[in-house]
Amino acid sequence: MPSPFLEEVRRDMRLRGYAINTEKTYLHWILRYIYFIDRRHPAEAGPDEVRAFLTHLAADKKVAINTQKIALNAVVYLYTKFMSIDLGDLNFTLATKQRNLPTVLSVEEVRRILTHLEGRNKLIIQLLYGSGLRVNECLRLRVKDIDFSLMSVTIHDGKGRKDRTTLLSASVVESLKAQIDSALLVLKQDNERGLGPSLPTALAKKYPNAYRMAGWAYLFPSTSYSANPYDGTLCRHHLHDSVVRKFLAIAVRRAGMTRKKVSSHTFRHSFATHLLQNGADIRTVQELLGHNDLSTTQIYTHILGRHYAGTASPLDRLGNS
Repeated sequence: MPSPFLEEVRRDMRLRGYAINTEKTYLHWILRYIYFIDRRHPAEAGPDEVRAFLTHLAADKKVAINTQKIALNAVVYLYTKFMSIDLGDLNFTLATKQRNLPTVLSVEEVRRILTHLEGRNKLIIQLLYGSGLRVNECLRLRVKDIDFSLMSVTIHDGKGRKDRTTLLSASVVESLKAQIDSALLVLKQDNERGLGPSLPTALAKKYPNAYRMAGWAYLFPSTSYSANPYDGTLCRHHLHDSVVRKFLAIAVRRAGMTRKKVSSHTFRHSFATHLLQNGADIRTVQELLGHNDLSTTQIYTHILGRHYAGTASPLDRLGNS
């Protein structure tokens, strides 16, 4: 049973409009911090304890630098936003464990995996690879987010609470239209029962009938109802990402892909790498992926074995001599 203090923190994050995944992540790190300070109330600790906690993660737990940053964000939120306490300059030890280069598939490997998928499952992987989506961005897509006239996909409230627009592949148009028809049929059946898709709390309050609007239907609705995490009302959420993990694992195995660790995120990595390989400008790829920092996107140039897409080895200029 969560403590009254953590429930207050949870309510504060919901009032501020934090995503559910962010809420869960921050609560996880805040709880770890509380255990680190011997279960004292955070108000009884301060910058010294926060500095020690972050240094402990780097020096003792050997966490990756991105993991340490997430922990930092969670604890900084706790103090500066929730408790209005200024932490000042923490000057903690930075994690040095570097992130490994991501796994990337060749075009032929992507094709092999897709041949072992069909219907809705195939479409999901096609969108991950063809539009560079994170799996939860894909599963959260609603009918209104697809623009066939501009051949674009709009991602709302993505990582970092940002919106962005990315490419829509012409090869998925027909199957996507069929999926929309299927999703709207689910919406119609739910509406007949007085139910509909889960909606942002503010929208549901402002427009009580929004759950009947076609645009708000999830492209990939769940097969069952669940309670809305914000108000407890019965609704239909989007498909859970565990469904994707399960069917993808089967397809990868059937494709004989035993030498690479393939996850749903592998297709986003492959999207970026293949764009750069084909001569796309790195800043365009940065925008399509929704990266804040260009250095995050530049990791894909290292996968290509060169610092800038299109740069050939000088040995290649020698020809056959």
